[in-house]
Amino acid sequence: MLTINVAVLLAVIIVLRLRRRTEARSRFDEKLTVVIVLVFGVLVAPTAFGQGILDVVVQLVQGMSQSSR
Repeated sequence: MLTINVAVLLAVIIVLRLRRRTEARSRFDEKLTVVIVLVFGVLVAPTAFGQGILDVVVQLVQGMSQSSR
């Protein structure tokens, strides 16, 4: 039996929704996209992949804050 990871399914939905032209989106459509992205973030955050992304972002922010001093 084939199982689909919910995070992977949400990632595909996000990519498909963001490929649409900006002019074709309504306010409700934009809000729904934000909610989907937030749920995706909550699902990915506790995984090893999510922790790797967090480490990269922390390093980038630290590098930018040190370079601006």
